[in-house]
Amino acid sequence: MERRELYDSILDRSKRIMWQDDCYMDLQTTSSSLASQTENKDLCWIQKHQEQLQRFITTSFLDGIVTHLRRVEVLTATEETKIKEAGQLQDQVIMLTTIISGKDSQGTDAFRGFIESSDSLPAQLIINHDSMVKEHKEVLLRQYEQHRDRDSVSCPKLNISSRNLLLVDGLSDLQQKEHDLMQVGVTRGGKRNHLRQLGLAKLLEPLTRVSLPPRVSVTVGVAGIGKTTWVRHFVRQWCQGAYYTDVSFILPFTFCELNSLEKLSAERLVKMAFPHLTDPSLVLSSSCRTLFILDGLDEFRCTLNFSDAASCNDPKKEVSIDDLVTNLIRGNLLPDVAVWVTARPGVASLIPGGLVDRVTEIPGFSQKDIQLFLDHHFSEKEYANKIWPHLESHNILMVMCYIPGICWIVADTLMYIMQSGTQESLPRTFTELFAHFCSMKAEVGEPRGREPVKIEQLHGGNRKLLGNLGRLAFYGLLKHKYTFSEQDLRAYGIDPLLTQCSLGAGVLVREESVIYTTFRFTHLTLQEFLAATFYHVSSKRAIFDLFSESTMSWPKIGFQNHFRSALQHSQQAEDGHLDVFVRFLTGLLSSGVVKPLAGLLALGKDDGNQKAWAAGFLQGLLVNGGAVVSLRAVNLAYCLQELQHTELLRSVEEGLQLRSLAGKLTRAHCVVLGYLLHVSPECSEQTNLTGSLTYSTVKCLLPQLLYCSHLRLESNQFKDDVMELLGSLLSAKDCHIQKISLAENAISSKGAKALSRALLVNRTLMSLNLRNNNIGSKGAKFLAEALKMNQVLVSVNFQNNAIEEEGARALAEVLQCNRKLVSLNLQKNMIGAGGAKRIADALKANLTLTKLILCSNQLGDKGTIALAEALTVNHTLLSLQLQSNSISNKGMTALTKALRSNRGLLSLNLRENSIGVEGAKNMAYALRENHSLQDLDLTANLLHDEGVQAIAGAIKLNQGLISLHLQWNFIKSSATKALADALASNTVMQLLDLQGVSAGTSGAIAMADALTMNQTLQTLDLRGNTVGMEGAKKLANALKSNRSLKSLNLQENSLGMDGAIFIATALKGNHQLTYIRWVSQLQLVLIFSYMETLNVSQKSCSSRVTPCFTDFNSFCFFYSLQGNGIGESGAKVISDAITANAPGCVVDI
Repeated sequence: MERRELYDSILDRSKRIMWQDDCYMDLQTTSSSLASQTENKDLCWIQKHQEQLQRFITTSFLDGIVTHLRRVEVLTATEETKIKEAGQLQDQVIMLTTIISGKDSQGTDAFRGFIESSDSLPAQLIINHDSMVKEHKEVLLRQYEQHRDRDSVSCPKLNISSRNLLLVDGLSDLQQKEHDLMQVGVTRGGKRNHLRQLGLAKLLEPLTRVSLPPRVSVTVGVAGIGKTTWVRHFVRQWCQGAYYTDVSFILPFTFCELNSLEKLSAERLVKMAFPHLTDPSLVLSSSCRTLFILDGLDEFRCTLNFSDAASCNDPKKEVSIDDLVTNLIRGNLLPDVAVWVTARPGVASLIPGGLVDRVTEIPGFSQKDIQLFLDHHFSEKEYANKIWPHLESHNILMVMCYIPGICWIVADTLMYIMQSGTQESLPRTFTELFAHFCSMKAEVGEPRGREPVKIEQLHGGNRKLLGNLGRLAFYGLLKHKYTFSEQDLRAYGIDPLLTQCSLGAGVLVREESVIYTTFRFTHLTLQEFLAATFYHVSSKRAIFDLFSESTMSWPKIGFQNHFRSALQHSQQAEDGHLDVFVRFLTGLLSSGVVKPLAGLLALGKDDGNQKAWAAGFLQGLLVNGGAVVSLRAVNLAYCLQELQHTELLRSVEEGLQLRSLAGKLTRAHCVVLGYLLHVSPECSEQTNLTGSLTYSTVKCLLPQLLYCSHLRLESNQFKDDVMELLGSLLSAKDCHIQKISLAENAISSKGAKALSRALLVNRTLMSLNLRNNNIGSKGAKFLAEALKMNQVLVSVNFQNNAIEEEGARALAEVLQCNRKLVSLNLQKNMIGAGGAKRIADALKANLTLTKLILCSNQLGDKGTIALAEALTVNHTLLSLQLQSNSISNKGMTALTKALRSNRGLLSLNLRENSIGVEGAKNMAYALRENHSLQDLDLTANLLHDEGVQAIAGAIKLNQGLISLHLQWNFIKSSATKALADALASNTVMQLLDLQGVSAGTSGAIAMADALTMNQTLQTLDLRGNTVGMEGAKKLANALKSNRSLKSLNLQENSLGMDGAIFIATALKGNHQLTYIRWVSQLQLVLIFSYMETLNVSQKSCSSRVTPCFTDFNSFCFFYSLQGNGIGESGAKVISDAITANAPGCVVDI
């Protein structure tokens, strides 16, 4: 029974343990979970590769996917139709993935399986793209991180991330044909002012919404400007995802690498340089956005021949390396791949412009950048403080610091000299600088401040190494070769291991990559310097021409013959690539290089004979050259500077400073002047050749005038033939001129026509001054036609050119269409009321002109009324000058009516007209409403007391006017008192001119009372007002409390001795006044105006005046004590007192 119950209990499902069910349910749950996970995994795969699917699936590959999925019954016919009708390819891919994601795992398995089993290019990109890109970035980042310290600058403001490229529309003739340092010297390191800046992050982007990204970009920069540094920074930023995230692969190559290759295909090149990219066909496919970087075209051993290169469009086909590069740039090969080439400007010009979509230029350091660099480069401030003044006084070094690579050399070398503890002077020339640089590199490892290295220690190894490096440098320079292999080094007797010694490591840079090892000099100029040292030493014993590496040449014996040969080769080199070499060669004759190079070079004894001979030889070349001063000729002056033979240079510079060059400019002087235009501080901001030039000298200097930024050619009696020359100057692509003044010449309409042709193409000139010529209405018409097209000029001065109404009409047409002109001066041109009306009509439409000068043009009331009407519409004109135009109350009424509504005009000049009381009252009404006008000049009108009193009443309320000129208006004390009353409450007025208004003592007293309350007036002119002693006393008391007045003019006021003493005593406590004039003619006189008539003794003079200056500092700039009868000793007492207590003053006794 018990057994039966037990059995029944076992069979009872409600009592037994349902382990089978539990196990079944668990297994079912596990199976369901695994299926769900598989499905989720497939969905995750789709989501993970969604971007790649959209990016890489082609139309044919999509058709294959859909066909396969239809065949395995994953897609229905309806779904297939839905996909095909989705729109563009990308939309169809999105529709496909959406439909597949909504199905079970069978659909996603089929979709994924088809892609993973396919060996097509789209399938491989979908599967492998992201992993390949990630690995490639990691490899590049490791490779380029090791250069980060070399590429960075201690000052954050100078790092590449905070700087921009310059977008240029092509290379200038200077860049294409001249040596890098000549380019920098000529332009003073400045950039063309019209260039647009472009951030590195925008390098590959389209400039406008409708333009395409550039396929071929070329970035130029002189040697040492940082082209490779910019490339490394670009690659690092891309690897870190800072920009160009849509670029799949960046493939950076240097032409040094390519030099070691002969014949290969594009795919093999990629695989050789980047072994981790196992399938180059994926990288180079049109589906990927790929960028080739080709850095340093100037270092390529082959010459690119774009006309005869064999065509190649197959990335698997092997061709010569130069043909591969040519086809890549031309677009025959890999047309969908972007290419970025960097090069020095002269070599970059070899690429046809039609193949280049974008040209950018790397800017160098400005003077501000150089100062920042020095401040951050030296931990000890005293070094930077010493180096900066030295650079300023030796402009040739300052200009070269524009190149960051040279700036490093300059800074390190100068600091080395200062830390050495010797009393050596800092280098004044480039040759001296590099002599010290080599000396420094030879001593690397020797702690500075200890026992200096003995000369004997520098003999032997270093001398031999330097000699061999010089030979390598010289013959490399002749062949335009700037990178060298280990084989090259051995060929010149240099063991590559020696490049790791102190001198070798400081002079040569070793570059290594997967496919090459190469060497180059630290900077191009160092190669040129070492080449010059080799030539200098070898020429003393060579019997054959050193410019021929073999001995098969005409015998040439003696240093002087070899020196002549070097200068001859330099002058004949069209590209100027030997310019700096001969500068160094000449500089090695200077005594300043002997000491630093002692032990390194066998320079021989310095007896001065060779230097004197070389100076004479160079000056002979200056005299005997061609009619036009070329840069080859200017380089001779650079050589004289390196030689430190500066007599001729100094004489021309002195003439430039004193404006005394007229009639003295021989050809030699013109060459030196061309040199000074590059380096003289006198020409850095403004080149003033006023009264110095003739037609022949302009023609001679023409190529050098191109690079002046501000050119003053006034009072040279230039006629129209010179304008033809200057027109060609302004038309040149290389033109850097931003301002040119041709005032006070004899230019007629024919000369104006030549200028107008130039203005049609010129894109740099911003200011043109033709004051006091004779272009007439015809010339004005020619220039007007050019101004309609010109989009650069902002300021034009036609003053006194007799353009008359007809010329004004032509210029009015310019104002209607020109949107750049800001300032127009038509003073003294007899344009009359008719011309004024034309200009007024144009002003109604013009929105850019801010300054208009129409003084002395016989406008009358009619012309003024027309201008007034324009002012009711035009609110952009800021300054209007109508001096001497016979304007009466009628014209004034129209102007004041316009001022009530005009809110743009800031300055109005109505001097020397016929405006009376009525006009003054109307102006007062306008000033009550107009608070934008800041400067009002009513000098020499007919305002009288009544008119000025009305204006004074308006000033109490006006909150805009800061400058008011009322001199010579028949004003008396009552009007002055009204103005004083207004000043007491006015809080904006800064300048008040009341010269010659007969204010009298009472007026001066009222003005003094106002000064005790007014705290804004800075300039007060009370000349010729019979202020008297009492007025002076009152003003003196006011000066003790007033803290705003900075300039006070009390000339011709009968102050008397006591009045002068009152003012002087007041100045002792007033620390704002910086300028004061009284009594003496047009000079600042502090005291003693009446000493001669009063016969003040020397003793009383010194006793009464000296105390006034005991606490008196920097109030006045100039004192005159002339004609006061105080005697020599009295004058000395006064002079000593002023000089001791006011060192900024000039005492004229």
